[in-house]
Amino acid sequence: MMKGRDAYLTVYLTLCLTLILSLYLVLIDGARRNGAGLEAVCATEAGLQSIMAEYHRELLEQYNLFAIDSSYGTPVSGRKNTEAHLMEYIKTNLSIHDVFLADYLYRDFFGLHADDAELTGVSILTDGEGAVFRDRAIEAVKDDVGLHLLEELEEWMQIIEVNGLEASVPEEEKREIDEKIEEFNGTEIQISDDESTYVQIENPTLQLEEKRHLGILSLVTDEELSENVINTEGLIQNRMKQGTINHGNMALPDCNDLLSRFLFQEYLLRYMDFFGDIQEEDALQYQIEYLIVGKDSDIDNLRSIANRISILREAANAAYLLADKEKRLEIQGAATLVCGAFALPELIPLVEAAILLGWAYAESIYDVKSLFSGGKIPLMKDKDSWHYSLESALTGELQDNGQENSGLAYKDYLRIFMMLTNLDLLTARAMDMVEADIRLTDENRNFRLDACYDGLEVSVGISSSFGYKFVIERERTY
Repeated sequence: MMKGRDAYLTVYLTLCLTLILSLYLVLIDGARRNGAGLEAVCATEAGLQSIMAEYHRELLEQYNLFAIDSSYGTPVSGRKNTEAHLMEYIKTNLSIHDVFLADYLYRDFFGLHADDAELTGVSILTDGEGAVFRDRAIEAVKDDVGLHLLEELEEWMQIIEVNGLEASVPEEEKREIDEKIEEFNGTEIQISDDESTYVQIENPTLQLEEKRHLGILSLVTDEELSENVINTEGLIQNRMKQGTINHGNMALPDCNDLLSRFLFQEYLLRYMDFFGDIQEEDALQYQIEYLIVGKDSDIDNLRSIANRISILREAANAAYLLADKEKRLEIQGAATLVCGAFALPELIPLVEAAILLGWAYAESIYDVKSLFSGGKIPLMKDKDSWHYSLESALTGELQDNGQENSGLAYKDYLRIFMMLTNLDLLTARAMDMVEADIRLTDENRNFRLDACYDGLEVSVGISSSFGYKFVIERERTY
């Protein structure tokens, strides 16, 4: 009877142990599977963090932009380089060889190894004709820029549009006026019945025209100007035209509204040099001027900006002269004196126009000189802000240094010109400057913005020696 009972207990215990061991093994397998999955995710996340930490140091230091340079300082760029780096990091994270005496005291419970790491999507700074670059630039400054500047800029743009300040008097019309006056220049006209009474017709703006021919820069600044020149052939704008840049496949940001454009321009003014505010030696010293003009040399870009400001100021000054009754009377009196009250009355309107444009031009030279010396000039002048007398203007005495301190500074006029520049063109030229500057630094001669990844989508395959397979997909952006 006792033996039967013992046999009964033995069978019972055997059955219980079988169930317990089965449950135990299932729990161990579940723990291994879930633990392996967690380790695979952790290894992938750590690998991605390591990849994102490989941002380009010079790009961050000079332009406050985070991006992965997929060339890693080599002449060859592309996804394969970043995939190789990611694969190496994941392998390192999965390895147990850094554990003390791992080969003798430790057995890998998960047995994981990386099969592949693929970049299924990338966001490149140059994507969308530079839309990603603009968006990241906006992110860099949007918390620091006062929006009152945008309100002022909108007001300036409205004044320019209403008064047509960007549309100056056509050069053909100016030449026509000068040529008609020149026909009579130096000739003597009898102005009374007395044969000995003659008057000589002279071009009242002749001395001013001689000044104009000296060139705008010689009239507005005595500073030693930068003679830097860049070769744009290998820069991003030219490569974009040739269709030889890399493209990403992630969603593009929407940054084409007025506020975004304003913030982008403020970023450029903060991180790029311009005349009067040069921080360091760059490929070009007058970088903002390059963004607006697009010529290869500092001198040409600055000359173009000076001419453009002069044209805008000349139009604004001419508008003021037309509206001011006292100055109109001065102009009419001078024209009548030149032509003779009865000698050539048909010439008086032409001489009036020549004097008005000459006076406006002389005042514009003073304005540009003021801006170049760090002063300010109001967009539309009044009696108090007008500087040159008619006599000083017509005699070409333009030696006064600008001392105005109210109105718009040179930087503000650059803001206006940037707002009038095509956004895609402004962005492409800005990326030119970034590439050109970074290439001047050590070990970056092959730097390309279209090799800089701003965001990644990855798919990582990891297997276990116990038969598990995991596919981890993640997305990361700066």
